[in-house]
Amino acid sequence: MMKDFLEDYKKSVSERESENIPPLPLSAKQVEAVVEILMKDPTNAAFAKELLIHRVSPGVDEGAKVKAEFLAKLSQKKLECVHISALEATTLLGTMLGGYNVEPLIVGLESQDKNIAKESAKALKTTLLVYGSFDKIAAMSKTNALAKEVLESWANAEWFLNKEPLNECIEACVFKIDGETNTDDLSPASDAFTRSDIPLHAKAMLKNRIENYEQRIEAIKTKGVPVAYVGDVVGTGSSRKSATNSIMWHFGKDIPFVPNKRSGGIVIGGVIAPIFFATCED
Repeated sequence: MMKDFLEDYKKSVSERESENIPPLPLSAKQVEAVVEILMKDPTNAAFAKELLIHRVSPGVDEGAKVKAEFLAKLSQKKLECVHISALEATTLLGTMLGGYNVEPLIVGLESQDKNIAKESAKALKTTLLVYGSFDKIAAMSKTNALAKEVLESWANAEWFLNKEPLNECIEACVFKIDGETNTDDLSPASDAFTRSDIPLHAKAMLKNRIENYEQRIEAIKTKGVPVAYVGDVVGTGSSRKSATNSIMWHFGKDIPFVPNKRSGGIVIGGVIAPIFFATCED
């Protein structure tokens, strides 16, 4: 399983590189292979660790479930791995944004290891997608000081206030598309089957709207400054998150620990369609 995974993965990486896009996030089966390598194959362990950290989609993805379960065992010292300590496993759980990582972090609040307990609290303070686990943490806060800290941190919006502030002045290079740009221009219906694969789908952006679209997009990105997507009218047509995903993929910033997605980017329009505007805000 380990050898087959490594060969298949490196082949897929090469194929995607030929299209100038990153490999797909790991599937649950691939994460299982990564875990096996970490436990049994010292030669490839460093590579496997990088994959576990950076190439697994967070949240409630099936791969995230396998990742969270493995890290939880390490964090709770039910399993040992020479390449990931219990404390580092707890830190890595904190990068998974919510979903399958929440319960292990709640367990960590009651760890006898004070460092793990504090790290669990630190992670939960920046984790918002806790769903029904909020009630569990609220109940714990009556007897657990760290759980109380987490609630107070959420109440004070520290997760937001600790973010890097918006610059007072932003220097950007303008990528101007004259006239109206609708969501089908940004996310063509003919390429709908690729929308879940954001980097691949973004390659179709503006293909039906302007000539030499790929060359123009790639050329503007070589300027070394942020790029602002500018149009007279932007985002009309049907509501498509994929339209904003494509702009963000080309002109946004990588999100740490989240493969194949980006955030940020600048959109300027004389008129921006209301639904598209709201999607950009999100």
